[in-house]
Amino acid sequence: MDDILLDVQHLSHYFKLDRHTVVKAADDLSFQIRRGEIFGLVGESGSGKSTVAHCIMNICRPMAGKILYKGINICDRRQFCKHKKMLQTSRQIVFQDSVSSLNARMTIADIITEPMQINHIKPKRGSLRNEAQFQLKCVGMDKSYLDKYPAGLSGGMRQRVAIARALSMEPGLLVADEPVSSLDVLVQAQIIDLFKHLQAEHGFSFLFISHDLSVVRYLCDRAGVMYKGKLVEEAPVKELFENPLHPYTKSLLSAIPIPCPARGKARVQWKNG
Repeated sequence: MDDILLDVQHLSHYFKLDRHTVVKAADDLSFQIRRGEIFGLVGESGSGKSTVAHCIMNICRPMAGKILYKGINICDRRQFCKHKKMLQTSRQIVFQDSVSSLNARMTIADIITEPMQINHIKPKRGSLRNEAQFQLKCVGMDKSYLDKYPAGLSGGMRQRVAIARALSMEPGLLVADEPVSSLDVLVQAQIIDLFKHLQAEHGFSFLFISHDLSVVRYLCDRAGVMYKGKLVEEAPVKELFENPLHPYTKSLLSAIPIPCPARGKARVQWKNG
């Protein structure tokens, strides 16, 4: 279908810990993301969400399955090489840890424009510095930050820089892997609102990975729930919250903090097997 931007088909990726122990980080997992859609991938730590993101971004090579981006099988070396520049620019990722994802020896201006330099893209605003200033403004920062280094910024500001760098490529797909989990609650809310605003403005497809169901409910159109490498449920967000079908989804929803103590007693406990 023309409106499908990303099509993940029967994706599997395992990690062998020792001779007898294998962790199934992604186990026969399939889902699609439409153009202009925000898709949430939710689950507890260790459920395999980041592995899926890394496979989609060609950071990991899956052991089985296909990932189609604009109809191109990015797991096929020949197809990837043929469309390499488009795939490198049209897909962007924002990582959880802004400290390790930003080069500590580079200024903010250089960090934001580095993808343009690597891919030999001419700045639309005439110069790399003007481009960096424009992208900073889009994420709520002014030009006074251009010559600063990541160490001089707060966690929220560093994450804004990472978002500005990703959006400088005008991506068709943005992947955000737990982008607010290391921030305090107030800054989390600001970054989530920023994501919502930018997606509405630019119209990119968005894979948002989180363990926080309340954030997914606020931000996403559809969501998939992961448990031990498997996608146990997928539905529009409203339907997922109002009528969860899988016991694990019900247990996650019941764990969301509720202001009323009486309602909080009705926690759902679920154990697989």
